[in-house]
Amino acid sequence: MSGRLAAIERSVVECRACPRLVEWRERAATEKVARFANETYWGRPVPGFGDDDAGVLVVGLAPAAHGGNRTGRIFTGDRSGDFLYASMHRVGLANQPTSVSADDGLGLSGAYVTAVNRCAPPANKPTPAERERCLPFLVQEIEALPRVRVVVALGSYGWDGVLRALAAAGHTARPKPRFGHGVEAPVGPYTVLGCFHPSQQNTFTGKLTMPMMDAVMARAVSLARSVP
Repeated sequence: MSGRLAAIERSVVECRACPRLVEWRERAATEKVARFANETYWGRPVPGFGDDDAGVLVVGLAPAAHGGNRTGRIFTGDRSGDFLYASMHRVGLANQPTSVSADDGLGLSGAYVTAVNRCAPPANKPTPAERERCLPFLVQEIEALPRVRVVVALGSYGWDGVLRALAAAGHTARPKPRFGHGVEAPVGPYTVLGCFHPSQQNTFTGKLTMPMMDAVMARAVSLARSVP
């Protein structure tokens, strides 16, 4: 990990800027669900994870209370992560299709995964103020990943967060592109790709299928490889 990314990670992990989220993430870490009753939860903000030389950045909403908030790694230990990393494995961005713990051997090549918010929020709904307090971390990560040219935004919340972060970094699209699955939006030197979030609500109902996600991820890889 580069020194700049390591510094961002330290700042993320130490953050206590949002009292509601601090209380929620720490309560979830002590009032555990039965299937994880014997595990020690991370219970802190969750930093990004991946390859320093990533050409593809994947941005979700926030860690799950009993996923990333438990394991300490984004999209790890929950059904959304199972779906995401399996797809990334199929298109060559991950060395294995599963992600169950922070020490399970998962490695990313050409990709970095992060989120708009770094603490697990109640009902998966951060407030606008909580989003804005956390957004500088995403801006910093984008600036610390110089080879990224493709950003996959998971869900409308991820899409909005990505556009806000890019605007804060000096890259604005006018008019503002609207989210949609498979939508591609040029924003400064970046291409932002929309993808339905791999939540159980979407994957169990068929709103998002494996071929749909694979198509977006394969497109992201193709676009990233086309950049000199």
